[in-house]
Amino acid sequence: MEAGHSLGFSAAYVKLARPKQWTKNGFVLAGLVFSGEALEASSLVAALLAFAAFCTLSGAVYAANDVLDVEEDRKHPTKRNRPVASGLISPRAATAYAVLLAVSGLALAFFVAPGVGVAGLAYLILQAVYTPILKHQPILDVMSISAGFVLRALAGAAAVAVAISPWLIVCTGLLTLFLGFSKRRHELAVLGNIASAHRKNLREYSVELLDEMMSIMVSATIIAYTMYTFFAHEDRWMMASIPFVVYGVFRYMLLVHRDGGGNPDTLLLRDRPLQITLLLWLAVVMTVIYFV
Repeated sequence: MEAGHSLGFSAAYVKLARPKQWTKNGFVLAGLVFSGEALEASSLVAALLAFAAFCTLSGAVYAANDVLDVEEDRKHPTKRNRPVASGLISPRAATAYAVLLAVSGLALAFFVAPGVGVAGLAYLILQAVYTPILKHQPILDVMSISAGFVLRALAGAAAVAVAISPWLIVCTGLLTLFLGFSKRRHELAVLGNIASAHRKNLREYSVELLDEMMSIMVSATIIAYTMYTFFAHEDRWMMASIPFVVYGVFRYMLLVHRDGGGNPDTLLLRDRPLQITLLLWLAVVMTVIYFV
C-alpha cells in the first residue's frame, strides 16, 4: 500500500511539471536542424541537453504558476484537478520543487553553453514578470508567451554555436503569436461566462476578435515562411516544404475551432494528421538541408 501511495505521490510531482507541454521546447531544436548541424554528434548532444534544460526550466515555471494560480485553477473545470489545486501537493512543497527545478535547469543550461544559460535566465525573468503583471494585460500576455518561444529558439542556436538567423526569430515569433491567440480562444470557448473569473484579462477578448487575430497571424506566418524558403536558401527545393506548413497551420486552426475548440497545448499529442504533417515537413527540410 505504501509503495502504491509513494508511486502516486511521485506521479503527482511529475504531473506538476506538466511533461505533456514539453513539446513546446521542441523550438530549442530548430537551430540544430536549420544550421545543418543535426548530423554532428557533438551538436546533437548539446542541443538535446539544451532541450532537457528548458524542459526542466519550464517545469519550474509550471510548478510555480500552480502555486500562484491555485485559487483561479480551482474555478476551472479541468485545472482544478492539478496537484496543487486539488490539494495533492501543498503550496509550500510545490514552491520548493519549483526552486529545485529552476536551479537544476539553469545549471544544466550554463553547462551546455553560456548563451544557453543566458537564454534560460532570461526565460525565467520573463516568466517572473509575466505571472504578476503581463499575464493580466491583453495582447501583451500573448506577446510574452511568444517571447518565451523565441528565447527557446535562441537557446538552441547558442547550444550549437551558430549565428542567429533573423528568419528563425521572425517565423518563431509569428507562429507562436498564432498559437497564443488560439489558446486564449480555447479558454473563452470552454469557460464561457465564467472566463473572467479564471483569468481577468479574458474579459477584454472575444471569440470574434481572437478569430481575426488568429487569421492575421496565420497569414503572416505563411508569408514569412514562404519568404524564408525564397531568400534564405540558394536551393529553391526548400519551397517544397511550404504545402506542409500551410496544411499544418490550417489543420491546427480546424482543430481549435472544432466542437468549441481543442486544447492547443495538447493538440499535437493527440492529432495523427498533425503529427504526420510535422514529420513530413521535417523530412523535406532535412533532405533539402543535408542531402540536396
